[in-house]
Amino acid sequence: MSKVYFTNLHTNADTNLLHKLERLVKHAGIGQIDFRNKFTAVKIHFGEPGNLAYIRHNYAAKMVEILEGFGAKVFFTDANTLYSGRRSNAIDHLTAASDNGFNQLTLRAPVIIADGLKGTEYTEMPVPNGEYCRTAKIGNAVVNADVIISMTHFKGHEMAGFGGALKNIGMGCASRGGKMDLHSTSQPFIDEKACTACRMCVKYCSQQAIGISPGKHAVIDYAKCIGCGQCVAVCRFDAAQISWDSSSEVMNKKVAEYSAAVLDGKPNFHISFIMNVSPECDCWASNDVALVPDIGIAASFDPVALDRACVDMVAAAPSLAGSRANPKGGDALVGKDKFTHIHPDVEWSAGLEHAGKIGLGQTQYELINV
Repeated sequence: MSKVYFTNLHTNADTNLLHKLERLVKHAGIGQIDFRNKFTAVKIHFGEPGNLAYIRHNYAAKMVEILEGFGAKVFFTDANTLYSGRRSNAIDHLTAASDNGFNQLTLRAPVIIADGLKGTEYTEMPVPNGEYCRTAKIGNAVVNADVIISMTHFKGHEMAGFGGALKNIGMGCASRGGKMDLHSTSQPFIDEKACTACRMCVKYCSQQAIGISPGKHAVIDYAKCIGCGQCVAVCRFDAAQISWDSSSEVMNKKVAEYSAAVLDGKPNFHISFIMNVSPECDCWASNDVALVPDIGIAASFDPVALDRACVDMVAAAPSLAGSRANPKGGDALVGKDKFTHIHPDVEWSAGLEHAGKIGLGQTQYELINV
């Protein structure tokens, strides 16, 4: 069984949570990785401004101290979002990250947007044992890193059921076009009313499948379109749109395959913060009442076992009265799956099972208290 290490949130006058984080990751064996002069990508979600459930930057800064102590060249990274917002291009993304406390001054390490200014800087990486994706469009900053460390805010998710290490890695490292691969099985379409005929999509279409109609809007030739999503990635007016038609089961399996592509051949280590377990993703500009009380921090070399352990710990905890899991109080849902309760149509287990099938990790684990 894979080993998952866990520390609770109890502190005393001599030990604060930052000390406990350091003790956890070192006890879990992070020092076994050779970090000396290695470009080390710390994959983290910077949080959509307005949301306050994301990981505090203090933990991130502590990880810089720990990793640099091993000789690593550390940078923090995330890829641009597919939907419009404050993280859909590198300029807005960096500003949003800084507003939420992730900047050179607070972290003492740079923040690099993985897929570049417009989400076009990616490499198609082979997917080991892939069944749904032959290649994965991964942001170049992640591709060029020597070591991958994930720091994940464990939470609910409206499309994946929950957002754990696999979601943070697989979806989070995908370029904007890669995110379209994960979310859709269809080709994009043009919202004619929103289109300004700026020709940006024409310029970046690798298949020359887009032209401008006499009505002065973009038109897609679906006989040539390969569904890469590049037009969605570069459109600044939200005229190139994605069809959100991939089932949760398929999307979770694709996320597992993208995670496998990111981690293949690279030393990697994963930390999940089971705190502020909000019902939805940190991509929203707001957050809701946590589903359960804060639980602790877990770490492992196996992201699949880590996700499974976090799910189990949330299931074992009582749900908070007034939360989406327990809006009226009363039954605290102890021992019950909170994520299926709030997102009954989502097949979150399919992603973990598929990740195990393709050799990314295993769902059987030993929980070791630190």
